[in-house]
Amino acid sequence: MRILVINGPNLNFLGIREKAVYGNQDYNYLCQMIRDKAAADGDEVELYQSNHEGAIIDRIQAAYSDGTDGIVINPGAYTHYSYAIHDALKSIENITKVEIHISDIQSREEFRKVSVTAPACDTQIYGHGLNGYLEAMDYIREASK
Repeated sequence: MRILVINGPNLNFLGIREKAVYGNQDYNYLCQMIRDKAAADGDEVELYQSNHEGAIIDRIQAAYSDGTDGIVINPGAYTHYSYAIHDALKSIENITKVEIHISDIQSREEFRKVSVTAPACDTQIYGHGLNGYLEAMDYIREASK
């Protein structure tokens, strides 16, 4: 399996910003967790992070033809208003997509409870901390059976 993990704005600041919400582990720790899981499962994984909406859209579109089997995406704040990312995700229907959020977005501010990108994904996982990424990878593997 070839899995693409996309992280949106501010996720590169894990371990720096809002530790009470996102934890003390930094972005490199998350990336190593994901790499270790992929290696254990025999999967190929690409990690991509950008603070720029257009760059995220470009990477999603590239997945259409580069052999990507599944996408794990944490759109960050774009979750709540990026119809452009929604449309990019929707356009690649042949790829399994999982939206992930580290925190429990349903127990936070009202605006965080609404995702405009989740309807373009196969499922959404939230509130499981960094382990949610690993659960998303498992979901993609199961969906491909």
